[in-house]
Amino acid sequence: MPARVIVLAGPSGAGKSRLAERMARARGWPTLRLDDFYRDGDEPGLPRITTGSNAGLVDWDHPATWHHEDALAALESLCAHGFADIPVYSISESRRTGSQRLDLRGATHFCAEGIFAAEVVEECRERGILAAAYCVTQHPGLTFWRRLTRDLREHRKPPLVLLRRGIALARAQRQVVRRAVAVGCRVATGDRAFAELNASTEDDHAVAG
Repeated sequence: MPARVIVLAGPSGAGKSRLAERMARARGWPTLRLDDFYRDGDEPGLPRITTGSNAGLVDWDHPATWHHEDALAALESLCAHGFADIPVYSISESRRTGSQRLDLRGATHFCAEGIFAAEVVEECRERGILAAAYCVTQHPGLTFWRRLTRDLREHRKPPLVLLRRGIALARAQRQVVRRAVAVGCRVATGDRAFAELNASTEDDHAVAG
């Protein structure tokens, strides 16, 4: 039976990964980490931050730092065949460190989450593989704090860079949500999205994006 994807978009730190983990425990739905499709930091032509304290650094919040077509191909393979070979990416090193096979093991749904998730919603819908699309949100202050503590804990980038990035992302949060809404994502907190998805059945189209 072909699988379909639940796309979880939204600001960095809003709870997309947490929601995907909850769905994995509750329903057995695997997770595709779309952030693993980042480009290596030494690739030529990556977009740069042009203003502010982090000017000159790679703008990792720009979609051009991400392998869109590779991510879409993985989504299609998972839905059609139930497995896909996907990269393993180290954010702290800004490079791909390996690859692994994601196997749905018969699951008819899976979650795909990441900061560029909204970029694949329309194409997934056009291909008939989209089950639902959510924009996960929290209060901007809570999102800022969760993102900063996570990024510091995982040593993603130098602390001052993370702090400056966090402030910039907090200011851009409304724009991220607007982009997700424009492609058809349903805006909800992680708790609300979990309740709606967990109440659905495998063949329930009521939550389709």
